[in-house]
Amino acid sequence: MYRAPVDEIAFTLKHVAGLKAALDAGSLGDLSEDVADAVLAEAGRFATDEVAPLRALGDRQGAVLEGSSVRMPDGWKELYRRWIDGGWNALSGPVEFGGQGLPTMLAVAAIEMWNSGSMAFGIGPTLTMGAVEALHRHASPELRAKYLEKLVSGAWMGTMNLTEPQAGSDLAALRARAERAGDGTYRIFGQKIFITYGEHDFTDNIVHLVLARLPDAPAGTRGISLFLVPKLLVNEDGSLGARNDVFCSSIEHKLGIHASPTCTMIYGDGFAKDREPGAVGWLVGEENKGLACMFTMMNNARLAVGMQGVAVAEAAFQKALAYANERRQGKAATFAGEGMAPIVHHPDVQRNLLTMQALTRIARAISYSCAHAIDMARAGGEKASFWQERANLLTPVAKAFSTDIGVDVASLGVQVHGGMGFIEETGAAALLRDARIAPIYEGTNGIQAIDLVTRKLPQSGGEHVRGYIAELRADIEALRKSNLGGFGRSAEKLAAAIDELAAATDDLLAMLADGRQHAALAGATPYLRLFALASGGAFLARAAVASTAPQRIALCRFFAENLAGESVALRERTLEGGASLEAAAKALFA
Repeated sequence: MYRAPVDEIAFTLKHVAGLKAALDAGSLGDLSEDVADAVLAEAGRFATDEVAPLRALGDRQGAVLEGSSVRMPDGWKELYRRWIDGGWNALSGPVEFGGQGLPTMLAVAAIEMWNSGSMAFGIGPTLTMGAVEALHRHASPELRAKYLEKLVSGAWMGTMNLTEPQAGSDLAALRARAERAGDGTYRIFGQKIFITYGEHDFTDNIVHLVLARLPDAPAGTRGISLFLVPKLLVNEDGSLGARNDVFCSSIEHKLGIHASPTCTMIYGDGFAKDREPGAVGWLVGEENKGLACMFTMMNNARLAVGMQGVAVAEAAFQKALAYANERRQGKAATFAGEGMAPIVHHPDVQRNLLTMQALTRIARAISYSCAHAIDMARAGGEKASFWQERANLLTPVAKAFSTDIGVDVASLGVQVHGGMGFIEETGAAALLRDARIAPIYEGTNGIQAIDLVTRKLPQSGGEHVRGYIAELRADIEALRKSNLGGFGRSAEKLAAAIDELAAATDDLLAMLADGRQHAALAGATPYLRLFALASGGAFLARAAVASTAPQRIALCRFFAENLAGESVALRERTLEGGASLEAAAKALFA
């Protein structure tokens, strides 16, 4: 059974990602360390005692479509009610609409714990939080007044409606249409697919944020507008009114996250029988500028999905470690007891478990550092633009690397379980099934790599990423000067990984400057992993030096001497793989 690693989460937030320094500097208002610790402890308790026990049941029962309604698994509606009664949906919400206004760092830490408890449960509220941010930043005062308090509290949930059958990652291909009604509202028509929590029985109203085109909109992404479309119309006094012309026509039968309803939504099909077809919607932001509004929600969701990768990895590691200490097979030199040794004493199992732990911790550190940058940017001041660039730089890495290792670590967890890992009753396979969606949704990881290389590296003429790499070097220098024993060749190996990152970064920036876009794109995915491994090694060193704990030192050394060496091959693939890729790819074309 999962148990939230509250102490590890708090340590990473404070001493690796920067929470303690921000608290000491007063950058987070009147938030104190005691309050932060209390929030983390209670979030951990809720995830451990309330969410995790319902994960297996949710996986078995799944969400069920009954007519146009979705019935959630037994006990899940009550779980959600306890969750909002605890104030968790309002954790980072705007204070003026009932939120607690706590930092993103605490919110993502809580998101990790809830998703470790059950990824299928955790993803729903995450989208509501993203909808709150999008509406708070872009909606009219009237829409904010009518919808935000209910969304912040969790009394209503929000969704994000982008994808259509012909338009996945390419939003320029969207066909959903909007027509002006002449009274300030719009009528929305079209189909949206893969809509997470598009229909459910948690709340009596669901607020859909929908991308659609106006008749006179320019072509491409410049002609997309964003609309708020509620399941139930809301009266002027805030009470719920008539059913809107939007419904769920089907839910997907998926590899994993079975309890998360993934819906096909139909807008304007005459579902509301008492009036002319067309779902009533309200414009968010300006006409034809909806993509910028939606990206507010998408960026929020991308970090949250990165936390899902960390969350599943943590749950998989805990499950595999417990099994390895229970399962006995063969003899082992390090086992002094009688009979067969627990498999945790076998070197290959140890390698798998330590790889799982190291990858999970570096993904957590990267993601929490991204959240810290978001908080510092929102704090304002003369360094706000610097911190915004840092958040921009780390967001695609937090999303892509964390979700990649979520799959890798869950797969290693199945391996540690051996044949029992392939049997559903252990739960190891369920974690792998759940993890596999995260590298795909909220922008595939290939798109995240493209974003990192083509848009985030060139920030400030490349000087921001170079400054970031200099910070990583400072962590390795601090390790060299620490005089702590047990690090072995960690400083040498981690410094070499950062050297590979620096060289690859300069070469990619040169490619972009020279107009060699295709060559840069060919190396984008290996570069993102190189970026994450070099960053993660420095973060493990930072953690080890800050704590001086023998186990942190040992884990840093394990990563440096066993995993960081991948950086050499990644740099070669980044810089030299394009030509062979282009030549071999010709055989793939139909």
